[in-house]
Amino acid sequence: MRDVREWTVSLVRFVKRRRDPVVVQTLRSAAAATIAYVIALRLSPEAAPLTAPLTALLVVQVTLYSTLTTGIRRVNSVVTGVLVAIAFSLLVGLTWWSLGLLIVASLVVGRLVRVEEFVPEVAISAMLVLGVTTVGDTAWARVVETLIGAVVGLACNLLLAPPVWVDEAGESIEGLARRVRKLMLRMGEEAAGRTPVELATARLYEARELDHDIVEVDAALKQAEDSLKFNPRVKEGLLHRVVLRTGLDTLEICTVVLRVLARTLTDLAKERDPFAEEPDLLDEGQDPEPLFGPETGRTVERLLSEIGDAVVSFAVLVTTHVSQSAESAEARLTAELRQAASTRDKLAQLLLEEIQRDSRHWQLHGAVLTEVNRILDELDTEHRSRRLLEELDRAAREQRERMPHLTRFQEQWRRNRSALARRSR
Repeated sequence: MRDVREWTVSLVRFVKRRRDPVVVQTLRSAAAATIAYVIALRLSPEAAPLTAPLTALLVVQVTLYSTLTTGIRRVNSVVTGVLVAIAFSLLVGLTWWSLGLLIVASLVVGRLVRVEEFVPEVAISAMLVLGVTTVGDTAWARVVETLIGAVVGLACNLLLAPPVWVDEAGESIEGLARRVRKLMLRMGEEAAGRTPVELATARLYEARELDHDIVEVDAALKQAEDSLKFNPRVKEGLLHRVVLRTGLDTLEICTVVLRVLARTLTDLAKERDPFAEEPDLLDEGQDPEPLFGPETGRTVERLLSEIGDAVVSFAVLVTTHVSQSAESAEARLTAELRQAASTRDKLAQLLLEEIQRDSRHWQLHGAVLTEVNRILDELDTEHRSRRLLEELDRAAREQRERMPHLTRFQEQWRRNRSALARRSR
């Protein structure tokens, strides 16, 4: 019974990991390389045509878009290297100095033909072909094997459709939003009490570390964007890409403003903490002054908590695909922003009263209010709608300029479908 339970748990874990990028990449790469080698054994004159599985291994990527672009550059680099090797074999043959010239020429030509990361492959192909006596046969075999590997790699992605990594990117975006909310809650709790400079500085460092999280989320989002391109399983690829990208841009702006807010609270803690400039006073048992008055501090804590909840709701809205769920997420976000705006207005009045009693730190108090206003403005649903429309218009305009023939074909296809639908009705 225990063995059955353990086997069931292992099976569940495998099913959950079946879309893991490492698992998917490993299985597809191994399958593509094996199939390419079997085909190359029949078509290539070489006894061990390892170029075919090597090409398939390098061509197969996690997304169909990267497979297409990588395959084209890969074939281009190999063919270019073979042509350079044939030219050198006819002119000078293989010597120590001709090998050096061959490498230099191959790398230069690789830059000119724009094979990008496959520039070294041009020189490798040229050296392998030049290093044999039967240049013609070897060159032809290497080109054939490269084409076999590229075709097999592309076929594997067409037959075994690669996953769409939108859900994984959405999880990364939501994870970033929850980390932002967690930091806001800590900052709010500390703003309501007597915060030492060291503690405020630690929160400032945490806010700066969010930049590393944004880099990781951006990498996941780029993978999702590539998986949406040329993917037959996706109908609204452009819309998904724009929604996710603008959502991450908004969160990135919020993290920048949060870092500025943490710096403002740190400066305010330095002004309130007598130990900041005179460490010798530590033995006298003096505590730092509160950053704000009691009611103002509680209002700051409540406001940051409400903004943190709104940040998470915004991330959920960005990553939600079903229209009904998106409507509920938008309604929740609107309600949270409305409540946060009300708390912000109350905080503005309290800060004004504190400044009237003591105007020494009016710049810092005003900065706190300005920074929370900026975050609320970035999360506003109307602001986001305008941004989405602008990005969609810009993306459509760039596509028309870059691929006018494809754009005209798509427009004609939509018109034909509309006409057919009208006739059927």
